[in-house]
Amino acid sequence: MSSELLELTGVVRRFRPDRPPVLDGLSFTLMPGEYLAIMGESGVGKSTLLNVIAGLDAPDEGSIRLDGGELTTLDDDARTLLRRRAMGFVFQAFHVLPYLTVARNVGLPLELLGTSPAAIATRVGAMLEAVGLPDTADRMPRELSGGELQRVAIARALVHRPRLLLADEPTGNLDPRTAGQVLALLREQVKSEGGGGLLITHSRAAAATADRAYEFDGRALRPLS
Repeated sequence: MSSELLELTGVVRRFRPDRPPVLDGLSFTLMPGEYLAIMGESGVGKSTLLNVIAGLDAPDEGSIRLDGGELTTLDDDARTLLRRRAMGFVFQAFHVLPYLTVARNVGLPLELLGTSPAAIATRVGAMLEAVGLPDTADRMPRELSGGELQRVAIARALVHRPRLLLADEPTGNLDPRTAGQVLALLREQVKSEGGGGLLITHSRAAAATADRAYEFDGRALRPLS
């Protein structure tokens, strides 16, 4: 098995034959326990990059390996199962379901994996404690602030102990103070769970919280200066 957690080699993704590729031979690695940030202007392909890593989109060329297994050879069902088991997602818009309690929102990945109700309750309680929301289990999302909702989203993304966390502009809707708290929590939780994290951001302050930070232009990652 490869020592790299995530390894992209020569990844190409094009949407039109008469236009340059959105991803053009991109290669990089993410090691276990590492938290990596990628910055880039709008339209350079950051969302496309996340989509191909998550298996929501297929590259036209290249290899994507997670824990030594090749993602590009999996069929749709296998990629869906891999996302459920091995990946966690945090988005700018939170995507917390408004009709479920906080506990049900956080426990949803475990429900989808068939985990027992007792085990879900124990793990959800531990995650809400970890993100500083121990008394919110029975509350509805509409009762929470934006920062609290993002903490719920982080708890949900990590409740099933994913190998890879993908965070897409997770602080874009938060004020600077709350954003700083969320970024610190995100890094702390990624490290404590022993997987790896990939943060997509426009913010240099956010990128500075990562172990490595890069600028992305669609073809290559260059160390952030």
